[in-house]
Amino acid sequence: MTTAGTLGTVPESSSTQPSGWRSRIRALIRELGKFGTVGGISFAIDVAIFNVLLQAGFETLIAKTISTVIATTFAFAGNRFWTWRDRAHTNMARQYTVFFVLNAIGLGIGLACLAISHYGLGQLSPVFQTQLADNISGQLVGTAAGSLFRFWSYRRFVFPATTPPGTPPRQENRPAGASPPPSPIRDTA
Repeated sequence: MTTAGTLGTVPESSSTQPSGWRSRIRALIRELGKFGTVGGISFAIDVAIFNVLLQAGFETLIAKTISTVIATTFAFAGNRFWTWRDRAHTNMARQYTVFFVLNAIGLGIGLACLAISHYGLGQLSPVFQTQLADNISGQLVGTAAGSLFRFWSYRRFVFPATTPPGTPPRQENRPAGASPPPSPIRDTA
């Protein structure tokens, strides 16, 4: 609604649009923060268990496999019950399997970044075959690219948003800064 005769007046309906956009951005930032927290703790669990198993005399690949499975299981639980607790939760075994497969693809992305740098670009210049270059391409670039893929794919395929078919998106009429009420976990086989 505009005021007649007033130049430059903004319709009332447009004032609700930015706040909806801002609330979606805030929700996405909260999700990213939770996802990053779960990922950081999972990484620490992986490193700690890997090193404890090595000290206990386990073979390197077996130690890494065990630490990765435990850390991935923690990441699944953290993301399912905290990061995306308000999303649909159907068939936990299927969700865990898809989560694990997507996690492996994310690992592959990180390894691809390292391989391109070390073996591909390393053929052009030996500077790309140094420990520093391997850490930059593998740990920084690879981990960042893999994490972006994981966030997108987990959100899209493992923990999708719940909107029944034919239902328009719901309008949030909560005060700014209010968090959504916790929803019960829906788990059907």
